[in-house]
Amino acid sequence: MADRSRVTGALDPVRAAIRPLCIVRHLPAALPSDVTLPSLMSFARPTGALRAAARLVPACAVLLGAGSAYAQAATATGGSSSLLVALAGGASAVALTAAAIAAVSIRYRRRAEAELSLRAAAQRADTQALRVLLAQGARGLVLWRDAGSLEALGEAIPAFPDGADADALADGLKTWLGAEALTALAGPLAELQAEGTPFAFETRDASGAPLRLEGRAVAGVRCVAARPVAPIRTVAPPQAAALDALFELSPLPMWRRGQDGALAAVNDAFCRASQSAAPAPGAPPVELLDQAARDAAVAAHRAGKPYAARVRVVAGGKRRLLDVTEAAGAFGAAGLAIDVTEAEAARVAHEQALAAHRRTLDQLNTAVVIFGGDERLVFHNSAYERLFGLDAGFLDQRPSETEVLERLRAQRKVPEQSNFRAWREQLREAYRALEPTHDWWHLPGGQMLSVIASPNAEGGVTYLFEDLSERMALESRYNSLIRIQGETLDGLAEAVAVFGSNGRLRLYNQAFLHLWSLSAQALGERPHIDAVAAMCRPKHGESGAWARIRNVVTALDHREGEKLRLETAGKRVLDGTAQPLPDGGTMVTFRDVTDSVQVERALIERNEALEEADQLKNAFVGHVSYHLRTPLNTLIGYAHMLSEGVAGELNARQTEFLSHVSQSSDALRSLIDDILDLATIDAGAMALDLSEVEVRGTLESAADSVRDLLEEAGVTLRIEASSDLGSFVADGRRVRQILFNLLSNAIAAAPAGSMVALRAERRADGLVLSVRDNGPGIAPEMMDRLFQRFETVGGADAGTRHRGVGLGLSIVRSFMELHGGTVSLAPARGGGTIALCLFPLATRRHEAAA
Repeated sequence: MADRSRVTGALDPVRAAIRPLCIVRHLPAALPSDVTLPSLMSFARPTGALRAAARLVPACAVLLGAGSAYAQAATATGGSSSLLVALAGGASAVALTAAAIAAVSIRYRRRAEAELSLRAAAQRADTQALRVLLAQGARGLVLWRDAGSLEALGEAIPAFPDGADADALADGLKTWLGAEALTALAGPLAELQAEGTPFAFETRDASGAPLRLEGRAVAGVRCVAARPVAPIRTVAPPQAAALDALFELSPLPMWRRGQDGALAAVNDAFCRASQSAAPAPGAPPVELLDQAARDAAVAAHRAGKPYAARVRVVAGGKRRLLDVTEAAGAFGAAGLAIDVTEAEAARVAHEQALAAHRRTLDQLNTAVVIFGGDERLVFHNSAYERLFGLDAGFLDQRPSETEVLERLRAQRKVPEQSNFRAWREQLREAYRALEPTHDWWHLPGGQMLSVIASPNAEGGVTYLFEDLSERMALESRYNSLIRIQGETLDGLAEAVAVFGSNGRLRLYNQAFLHLWSLSAQALGERPHIDAVAAMCRPKHGESGAWARIRNVVTALDHREGEKLRLETAGKRVLDGTAQPLPDGGTMVTFRDVTDSVQVERALIERNEALEEADQLKNAFVGHVSYHLRTPLNTLIGYAHMLSEGVAGELNARQTEFLSHVSQSSDALRSLIDDILDLATIDAGAMALDLSEVEVRGTLESAADSVRDLLEEAGVTLRIEASSDLGSFVADGRRVRQILFNLLSNAIAAAPAGSMVALRAERRADGLVLSVRDNGPGIAPEMMDRLFQRFETVGGADAGTRHRGVGLGLSIVRSFMELHGGTVSLAPARGGGTIALCLFPLATRRHEAAA
């Protein structure tokens, strides 16, 4: 333990040698924070040789300490050793070297401390110079960081004590600048604090002196400076007079505001614009701008900018539009206004007219495209897109005329050209032309376009494209039709002449020339209708026909056609017409009807003779029938008395003869009655006695009237009618006569042992009465002929038992027509013939036969 203590004590010299080096290595840690390491190392660290020696110091110190320790140990033990002595000597040398190095390190440290002191003093001088430069021309300023204390310069120093922070900023500003300035500064200061927004505006301090406040923010530092406002430089008297005269005589409203923003002076134009009289001395003028415009001007002035805007004002009950410009300075603010109401109205009207013009062009069928002075597309309508099939997106990109023509060329929508470039350059001549040019484009697809290029006054060209393909085709067809019309008119047998709305001859054919013996030379100059009538007078005489034709040709309103007949001097009969045409003209035609008229007259005369003969025949028949009926009735009466034995009993042969006489008398009376009925119908004197006729009773009554005929022919009769048929409106006696005639014909045609059916049924369109037999039937071609008078089909050849005179069906037809009904014959199913009579349910009362 004693030896260890000795060794430890021997190391103390080594520790003393190392301590100076440690001081040098830890020197930067003791320096100020604003001194950088490179600057320190430039003077605190030794050269390369010195740094190498310093690195050997610890080893040498260890060796020296060890040698000293061993020497002390040897001395204490009383032993001697040459090695220990040598070590002790080397340790002493090393100790001396370490001492020298320590002295050099101390010298370098002192030099570094001196240089650091000089640099710190220079930095403090620079900072003070920057602050003085920042506060130059200012009454004072205040600096602060985001989370630091306030630093004041100039007049602001008393208002902000040492250690004051941003929370005490408002109180210090009020003490320093006054309440008015603090009120104006509140908004801009809050924006400076929050966003770093700079500001600059003028106000007044607590004493009323003008003051300009400025605020800035740089690298986290905020600064508020107060600067005095320099007094307004006095304008030289000539200049001031000129400005005052210009201010008063200016036609534009002008004004000047004081530092408080109130109007200080206005000119006469301002008073007129605000519809107010000149202000009395001491009285404030009437404001022209509204509060919003004035607030916007104040905000612009605070930002250090002039105010310029277009505002709407109400003056004299009218809304006006003004371009306002106002500038601010030490003098306050000055501004002027330009009334652009009329100019704006004219601009809006121009834009509206232009929009309406474009909307109108867009509705046209004519394609319109406008290229500006730069040869780029300005406007196109829908017809232009449709005509050339261009994409709307392509046109909306405002392509140049060259691009449009190239695309049209690719689509084969321009004329084929051998030198397309030269043709395109020729089109561009329209931009330099003074008058519109007209051209025709014949497209490869067969279209024909009319192109008008009209130069615009403001530059550029307007193209109008009209597709005339259909028009040209119509003209071609029209010309063809005109030629066909001329050939057709010349081929007509009728004489045709067409007069225009002006009364002059437009068209005529060869038949017209031949009819009136005219020449083509006489009508070559298209004479008036009066001249044509004069030329034709030798032929037509003075019949007045051409006067009527002239009235139709020259009429202006209510033009109606005219038909006329005239006889020429040569006894020719002409039928003429004057027909108005849709285009205002009149077509006059003449047809030679001489032969037709002569035949017509002959037929009329013959017809009149036939009618007279028919009337004589009817009168003769009626007269004879009447005079035959009287002796016939006497004959029938005597035959009836003889059959009853008035003159005595008759033998069998006499009774047989009397029976034949009665039958013949009845047949003759029936024939006479039929003739009298037909004569009455032909004379128009037949009238129906209409009443409600019971259907079932009428059928049974008709069956009773032919009972004798049924027994004689060996034929049965069957009535097919329900009991609920009711009644219908008709002449009962004529209905029974109709059924009697039909039944008589059916019984005559029916073979013995067969049956005749009498049927009635009610339909939607009327009541149908039908008679059917099972006879041999009637040929179809004879169906209609049987209703004519004196037409019969019967006898042994036809399979019937007797032959009549052919008046029964004719009387049936006449009676049915009087009732408004119809009668028809048709083949019956299963053989035979069926006669159908249709009575309408609403029977019209006929006063007489037609």
